[in-house]
Amino acid sequence: MKTVVVLKGGMSDERTISLQTGEGVARALIQAGYRVFSYDVTPDIPALVRFLNETKPDAVFNALHGRYGEDGCIQGMLEMMRLPYTHSGVLASALAMDKERAKQMVSTLGIAVPKTKRVTRQDICDGFEFSFPYVVKPNDSGSSVGVFLVFNEADRARMLDVLSDNVLYLMEDYIPGRELSVAVTDAGALGIVEIIPKDGFYDFSHKYTAGTALHVVPAPIPEQDSQTLMTAAYQIHRLFGCKDVSRSDFRYDDITDPEHPRFVFLELNTNPGMTELSLVPDVAKFRGISYTDLVCQLIENARCEK
Repeated sequence: MKTVVVLKGGMSDERTISLQTGEGVARALIQAGYRVFSYDVTPDIPALVRFLNETKPDAVFNALHGRYGEDGCIQGMLEMMRLPYTHSGVLASALAMDKERAKQMVSTLGIAVPKTKRVTRQDICDGFEFSFPYVVKPNDSGSSVGVFLVFNEADRARMLDVLSDNVLYLMEDYIPGRELSVAVTDAGALGIVEIIPKDGFYDFSHKYTAGTALHVVPAPIPEQDSQTLMTAAYQIHRLFGCKDVSRSDFRYDDITDPEHPRFVFLELNTNPGMTELSLVPDVAKFRGISYTDLVCQLIENARCEK
């Protein structure tokens, strides 16, 4: 019987989502016959190391999201301990977590990206900003945590009331259109899902509150566009050196020029959510891969990079 440790929780803004992912993954692995230990990661890293040394797992399922769990940090520790783990390695994780650098890399493939600029709250107060509308979000966070759509002065004032003085943000042009995500494995793109929020935009609460957003699989776009987008997402997966599974998010702008819609890359997720409401499991289910089978595939593919 293979022993698996599921790492969940962590210290980022995405902690609650990581706990949900970890709980779902642990249940699936137990049902599949694995010996499973779950560990809620805290800043006490020596305690984590002791736990891993005591349990001696055959593989580690990385269910952490955000800073320290998805940015190469936990991956580096597991590499040093020679413990096989799921998802991407140190370099791919670190590169994808930096949203600005990720866009710079993706643009080398000839894939459209929004105009972007790193800013602080003070920069915005000083007037260093794009014309309305624009988007502001943390440069190294996910799950749509802290994302602001700024269409007018009232939106700008509300945003400035919330922004932190010690966080680096990414400002980018607002891209009209539809929200699409592509699930990708090492073998190729699994498929495309369109996310349709029932109100507003696809923010944190829409991602993780049942009934607030509709997931349409496969996304209802022309077949040629679908193939183009899946090819682009697979190219991104390979460019970054992702492992196991990734998810690339795009805007499908069929509003600016309806006769010539365009794709615009938003971000790459090297450790996409695996809750019951998450996108990758939805796409996998459409392809005939159950949630349990998907989780087991990730564990069976677990490995160190070096």
